Amino acid sequence: MSRVPTALVAAFSLVLGFAAVRVGGPQWLGAVVVLAGAGWCVAREVRRTAWWRLAVVLVAGAAAFVGSHALADVVGAWPAVVLAGLALGTVTWWLVDGQHGRWRVTASDAERAVS
Repeated sequence: MSRVPTALVAAFSLVLGFAAVRVGGPQWLGAVVVLAGAGWCVAREVRRTAWWRLAVVLVAGAAAFVGSHALADVVGAWPAVVLAGLALGTVTWWLVDGQHGRWRVTASDAERAVS
């Protein structure tokens, strides 16, 4: 079974948090969804990803959240949240998922390819 990328969880937690509020839930419910997603991502990656990478992803998540509110005045609420989720997912993929797993080429992989 293949592993769900952490970037996907990070991006969708932002979008699902907004959706929870949009369908009539209280604003705190959206915050709980976003924070639960962030907590899950950190808990999943804390043992295999450098602390500074996780810190940058958390700052990027906060910036995406704030940025989506500012961007909503320009492009609308849903497009702003989707763009923020894509930005957060991209940053997370580059800093977390791209560093290990099938997307990372290691020296041992290179040696196996040559032999």
